[in-house]
Amino acid sequence: MDLPRIVAICGSTRFMAEMAEADLRETAAGRIVVKPACDMKSPHGLRADPGGAEALKVRLDALHRAKIRLADEVLVVGDHIGDSTRAEVAYARSLGRPVRFTHPDVDPDG
Repeated sequence: MDLPRIVAICGSTRFMAEMAEADLRETAAGRIVVKPACDMKSPHGLRADPGGAEALKVRLDALHRAKIRLADEVLVVGDHIGDSTRAEVAYARSLGRPVRFTHPDVDPDG
């Protein structure tokens, strides 16, 4: 049985609402979506200890790279990308994954 295409959503967690909207639209289009689930910009008990928060970020970055490897393509959400998202885009492209942008003008290679 063939699976639908898998889309990994990338972007700053400041765009969590936009990611949720992109998830809805991609799912409605028949795609499987994987995306960040932890908003590292909002207060939460998991990030209360600075040392633990940094270790969590390292684990989440590795997990998100695994999601990119799993995906058939990447969708970058938001009208700004920082260093982490730029690195994710470069990683996806190094794997040969197509990368789409909700705001194409932020494409670092565009």
